[in-house]
Amino acid sequence: MDRKTRPSFAPADAGPGADSATDATTGAGIPARRRGRGWWVLAGLLLVIALLVVGARLTWSWIDPLGDQTIDRSGPALLRSMQNLSRFEAATGEFQVIVDLEKDAKFLPDAIKGSRTLFVGAGSVDAYVEFSGLPKDALTVSPDRTAVTVRLPHAELEKPNLDNKRSYVFAQERGIFDRISDLLSSSPQNQQELYVLAERKIGDAAAAGDLRSRADQNTKAMLEGMLKSLGFTTVTIKYTGEP
Repeated sequence: MDRKTRPSFAPADAGPGADSATDATTGAGIPARRRGRGWWVLAGLLLVIALLVVGARLTWSWIDPLGDQTIDRSGPALLRSMQNLSRFEAATGEFQVIVDLEKDAKFLPDAIKGSRTLFVGAGSVDAYVEFSGLPKDALTVSPDRTAVTVRLPHAELEKPNLDNKRSYVFAQERGIFDRISDLLSSSPQNQQELYVLAERKIGDAAAAGDLRSRADQNTKAMLEGMLKSLGFTTVTIKYTGEP
């Protein structure tokens, strides 16, 4: 009897569902590993972006042409700024005076020889505080640069400025000889003396009034506003003679 080749069969314990079960187990493991690697890639990418942003900000702060500039306003720098102002015209006074000028001749009545003139003089006087000559110790700044003390000279008066358009002869009386002399003279009566006297009276009126005091107050207000705008919170202005 011829021996026939028998077909080989799979082992009995390898059932029909063995291959499919193996494939299912392999397919479930692959996505889990991919998700783990994805989180690490995302974290690394975020770290790189953060480093790039920080580096860009630092680089721009070094090369920024429009960046902020800090200016030292304390001590000598501030004193030089005040000295460069030279003087501060702090107040102006308007004045009007009456000049009563009388000239008499000895042993002759006024109707024969003599004159009397009433002159109205109008003008102004400026009061100023001098900054150009301030000494080095005229300005003191606190260590924390929040308080400053300024020592100033008192205000001074400019020379009176007579307004020719508003100054005039109000009334005049002359004797016979004076009238004849004016008619024969090639030049009318010289009024220079009247203008000089009017300027002197205006200067005296300005000195006797409160013009310099108002100039001191205006200068103080100006400096307080300027220095506080520079960041000082406490500003003290002292004039010569004040403790």
